[in-house]
Amino acid sequence: MKSILRIFLLLALISLFISGCCSSRVESYRTQMWAEVKIPMEKVRDSVKIGSPKQLKSTGKIYTVGKYILVCEKNAGVHIIDNSNPSNPANISFITIPGNGDIAVKNNYLYADSYVDLLTFDISNPAQPKFEKRINAIFNSPLTSEWAHLDEKTNTLTTYKLVDTIITYKINDCEDNLTSPIRSMEGSATNDASKGGSSSGKGGSMARFTIYDKYLYTVCNTSLQTFDIENASNPKPWAQINIGWNIETIFPFKGKLFIGSRTGMFIYDVSTPWNPVFISQFNHFRACDPVVANDKYAYVTLKGGNNCGNNLNQLDIIDISNIFEPKLIKSYPMQGPLGLGIEDNILTICDSKSGLKVFDVSVPTDIKLLDWESDFNTYDIIPMGNSAIVVAEDGLYQFDYTNPKDIKLISKIPVSK
Repeated sequence: MKSILRIFLLLALISLFISGCCSSRVESYRTQMWAEVKIPMEKVRDSVKIGSPKQLKSTGKIYTVGKYILVCEKNAGVHIIDNSNPSNPANISFITIPGNGDIAVKNNYLYADSYVDLLTFDISNPAQPKFEKRINAIFNSPLTSEWAHLDEKTNTLTTYKLVDTIITYKINDCEDNLTSPIRSMEGSATNDASKGGSSSGKGGSMARFTIYDKYLYTVCNTSLQTFDIENASNPKPWAQINIGWNIETIFPFKGKLFIGSRTGMFIYDVSTPWNPVFISQFNHFRACDPVVANDKYAYVTLKGGNNCGNNLNQLDIIDISNIFEPKLIKSYPMQGPLGLGIEDNILTICDSKSGLKVFDVSVPTDIKLLDWESDFNTYDIIPMGNSAIVVAEDGLYQFDYTNPKDIKLISKIPVSK
């Protein structure tokens, strides 16, 4: 009996000794998280400025008009570039526009989004643009971000920004267990919103703005908004049409609007420009979806991953000879396709990390690769006859593709890091 008691006492002492040696420690790691940013709209609107040229810090949507190229720097503004000499294009001015992502031009007037507002600028002198008009809160949601929104009661814009964050955990060595994480912000989001031709020109396939006849058409996440721009300096909201969800791009062709969404392609008739009429749609797996078209076919790139959904990366060629019943002809695998362009039977595809690909699509069921520039991460393209404007992660490129089998670099404006 005494021996059993001694054993229990010994075990108790060992337990006390072990528990006395236990300790806890704190460990942490760095990451980034989305933080909510609230900005008074007065501050956003006061941040619009006309300024001297700046170096590209990032690239976004592109637009050409006459001898000029316009490049959006997402959420920051618009670069105006004189392309009189394509071998040596020159930055000539920069318009600071917080929340900007898209642009279009008609009769020397530039239209640009600023979160939920539409702005108009006179660019008859591109080196010295002039602000003309603002239409407040015309868009249901910012075109640059489906998560941002405007509280019209408080006139406050809520956006989101990636901030440096430290995630901290308390660890108990004895139990080898994690307590609830303690999150601490190493940096904080700022409320400073300022950080962050003749007839109509031509935009890329990733555009949310386009012009047809005397109307400007814009798409946000859910709807098509039309503006009467017969008086180009004074755009007037005409109508808003609900389309669906996850609307991303718009492309005009011969009285039709081809609208890309993450779930399909919508076709609208604008032969009566003030009254867009739904014709048909083509559904596909969830993916990011710009579209271009010619008389017989629509070309749709599907990109998966991130917010796009699925992991589908391909080119779809769709027969639209019967515009009321679009039919898939064939799909071709791609790396991560985004913007694309079609002229005659030459299709160019910005295949993100895989670069720029040039195809002969005269036989849609058997397309042929003509050339491939693979050393850059491409986003969108505007084909212009014998040349093409290409926007990529590291800058703005121009190519001569007089010979589509051997395209040649004309010039590059690099992004300054």
